[in-house]
Amino acid sequence: MINLSILSQDVVIAAFLAFCRIGACFMLMPATSSQRVPLQVRLFVAIAVTAGMLTFLWDRIYPFADPRPAVLAPMIVSELLVGGLIGAMTRLYMEALRFIGAAIAMQIGLTSIAGPAVEEAESQAALAEIVSLSALLFLFVFDFHHEVIRALVASYTVAPVNVFFNPQAALVDVTDTLSDSFFLVLRLGSPFVAYAILVNLTIGFVNKLTPQIPIYFISLPFVIAGGVILFYFGVGTMLSLFADSFADMTLAR
Repeated sequence: MINLSILSQDVVIAAFLAFCRIGACFMLMPATSSQRVPLQVRLFVAIAVTAGMLTFLWDRIYPFADPRPAVLAPMIVSELLVGGLIGAMTRLYMEALRFIGAAIAMQIGLTSIAGPAVEEAESQAALAEIVSLSALLFLFVFDFHHEVIRALVASYTVAPVNVFFNPQAALVDVTDTLSDSFFLVLRLGSPFVAYAILVNLTIGFVNKLTPQIPIYFISLPFVIAGGVILFYFGVGTMLSLFADSFADMTLAR
């Protein structure tokens, strides 16, 4: 009877350790961390994924389930940090795309049109909201959540349960993720940067040639129209390239 109680205690500890890593990741990753998703839904999704993954991760977690507080408490902290790191790195990709979406809206003159907040609590430019929401839908269509779960499974090889969280390696991963994601979105938004430079340079020259006419106010509708046309023809390619690069970067980490 005592052995059975000890066994059930170790099973609960192993399940809780798995939930700490998976739940921390789901708490920070895009879509599931949104305030639009009810807290109960996020909790039940994390529990369901934990129950599904625990069968495959049993040999990597159960042998290290130790009920002693001196061992269990650091292990829980480490699991929370590892899961939060994975969720934060996936979050950085979406934040980089949201940044370039706001930059594109500014470059083509659409920052004054604020869109409703869909994923985040604060509102932003309508064009940036369209880009970020479309990218999020693209990622789920292309099985983005499968890539995150695959990264969680692979994390038990890179960061086992019995090894404490390595802050130096985590900082390197975050730095590399920031660098790669922002270089990626800058390449994706480079056509709009070139468009803004050329158009504003042309308007500046014309304004110098005809100072009596308010060229800036006259040209603004044409600048917006040209930017919207460029966005119409380029947004599909931009989002598909972002989705492909997201999967590659997630597997690389």
